[in-house]
Amino acid sequence: MIESVTGIVLRTRPLTETSLIVHWLTPQLGRLATVAKGARRPKSPLAGKLDLFYTADFSFSRSRSSDLHNLREVNLIGTHAAIRNDLARLQQAAYAAAFIEHSTESETPLPEIYGLMMDFLTWLCAQPTRPQNILALELKLLCELGMEPDLIQTSLTPGAKKIATALRENSWTETARLKLSAAQVEELEQWLQGFLIFHLGRLPRGRAAALAVVV
Repeated sequence: MIESVTGIVLRTRPLTETSLIVHWLTPQLGRLATVAKGARRPKSPLAGKLDLFYTADFSFSRSRSSDLHNLREVNLIGTHAAIRNDLARLQQAAYAAAFIEHSTESETPLPEIYGLMMDFLTWLCAQPTRPQNILALELKLLCELGMEPDLIQTSLTPGAKKIATALRENSWTETARLKLSAAQVEELEQWLQGFLIFHLGRLPRGRAAALAVVV
């Protein structure tokens, strides 16, 4: 049976000289992996449609023997091109993908997390990268995952608690207006690092690079 969904390309890797494995995030089916046979050939109908953080409508047929399904067709919706043209944006987007891959089960519906990722990618394309982008993303994702930190009981200073609450609850536009001192960024970064290690077992890959942006 052929299924059709909308998804974001989280990651790709070569399978053979001509084929790719494509990891997707979809709202209906969560994370899933597909084999794009022949996608690396220049004349493939899939050529130019499968790159990091592309958004597309796609169809696939399920494999009966593995969790790698067969990609059939791809209708490209958007490319988020600004992300791949700027290293800092790419590092922050890659960390978001790594966080989602590390903290969610495959083929489980994730409509809220899909929406959050789409909003984050759109925001990254339009605005400068800042450490607070990542701090806000982590707090928002933790809420969606049911692992929301207790900001009342935490040992954060009163100012950092206020900032953390705003980062968690505000829109991306409002988040950009927040003025964080270097000390507040460091305090929140270290606090969230400990929280993530405790609850996820380890930090998702790429966190240090995503936070090490020039403000």
